[in-house]
Amino acid sequence: MSILFVNASPNPHGTTARLAAQLLAGKSYDTIELGVTKVYDYGQDFADDRFDEVADAMRAADTIVFGSPVYWHSFSGMLRNLIDRCYGTMEGQLDGRRLFFILQGSAPTKEQLDTAEWTMKRFAGLYNMRYEGMASNAAEATALARRV
Repeated sequence: MSILFVNASPNPHGTTARLAAQLLAGKSYDTIELGVTKVYDYGQDFADDRFDEVADAMRAADTIVFGSPVYWHSFSGMLRNLIDRCYGTMEGQLDGRRLFFILQGSAPTKEQLDTAEWTMKRFAGLYNMRYEGMASNAAEATALARRV
C-alpha cells in the first residue's frame, strides 16, 4: 500500500506535518509540500506549474492524506487550488483511493471543522474515493491511525 501526504501548510515541519506523522506512525509514506510545489489557480497556465506531478503522485497512491492549517475559517488556499485543479482532469483516476484529512488550528470551531470536512467528503465522492475521516488534534489523529 502506498501513502501520499499532501501538506498544504507553508511550514513543512509544523503542526500539520506533526499530526500527519502521528496519523501515519509506523507507516512508510511520501510527502508533497504544497508550500514549495507550485500548483497555480484553476485556469492559470504557467510553465513552472507542477499540478501534473502532484496529480501523478495522487494517482500512484492507494491512500491520500490531505493536511492543512485553518486559514480564514477553512483550509489553506494551497489545498483549495489543488482541489480546484482536480476538477475536469481527475475524473475516473482516483477511484477506490482512501482519503484522510487533517485540519488543525489553535481553536477551530465546530462550524469550521464541519464545513471543511463536508468539502473533503464531496471531493472524495466526486472522485469515487473512500473518505476515511478527519483529525484536528493529536487524540483524533491517534484514533484515526487505526484505520490507515
